[in-house]
Amino acid sequence: MSGAIDTTTTLNNGVEMPLLGLGVFKVPNGQKTISVCQEAFAAGYRHIDTAMIYGNERDVGTAIKASGLAREDIFVTTKLWNTDHGYQEALSAGRESLNRMGLDHIDLYLVHWPLEGRRLETWKAMEQMLDEGLTRSIGVSNYMPRHLDELLAVCQHRPAVNQIELHPFNYGYRLALIDLCRQHDIQVEAYSPLTRGKKFDDPRLAQLAAAYSKTPAQILIRWALDHEFAVIPKSLRAERIRENAAVFDFSMEASDKAWLDDFNEDLIVCWDPTDVP
Repeated sequence: MSGAIDTTTTLNNGVEMPLLGLGVFKVPNGQKTISVCQEAFAAGYRHIDTAMIYGNERDVGTAIKASGLAREDIFVTTKLWNTDHGYQEALSAGRESLNRMGLDHIDLYLVHWPLEGRRLETWKAMEQMLDEGLTRSIGVSNYMPRHLDELLAVCQHRPAVNQIELHPFNYGYRLALIDLCRQHDIQVEAYSPLTRGKKFDDPRLAQLAAAYSKTPAQILIRWALDHEFAVIPKSLRAERIRENAAVFDFSMEASDKAWLDDFNEDLIVCWDPTDVP
């Protein structure tokens, strides 16, 4: 089944999260972020992924208010940055994100980076926000197996999501992490799923795109969805935002998905937390 743009996954605390979202990393703040979100809503997206460090939380909130959509129909993710680790600091940062967006709750609040020394204290604050209803779910980003093992040994609430750079070109590199997340019912979410365009000219990817009459970007997004990963492609262009959503009218053959799985070359196009202590 290829699903539909409103296809959701049920997180480990029962919250429904759309599998496809729009990432707004490096989308300029102000009217550009507002316009990009508006284009996404018009194309059927109901999941927006931002972060404090992106500088555009306020604009995401403005776009949500202007959309005419019911708040409960939009899933909003934001993230706590490294400068806000610590119990009180994280509580304050979460409330500041809510104030910037003008929302009464976040749908998914993530620890953006596994900062050494303070991340367990930070997680207690994330759990407090969850218990208070300031966020409907909590999770992590860029957590590797040892970071998850450390957290799972002491947490009261398991992370619902682990957001990592993920695409066929690093799938093997991250397979042990993916297996660990699945073992603990932690939803894997792929950022930079399009490799920032660095692999669009890979002849194997072009061959698959031609076979399905799709673009390389659409093949990469469909690969993530066929693996049941949540996926948050980013684009500044309206036609690309629509194109990235036009992936629900097909699924790849199992043999083609397996071929893509073997494209691994340990490629990281963003940042690599593998060696973070």
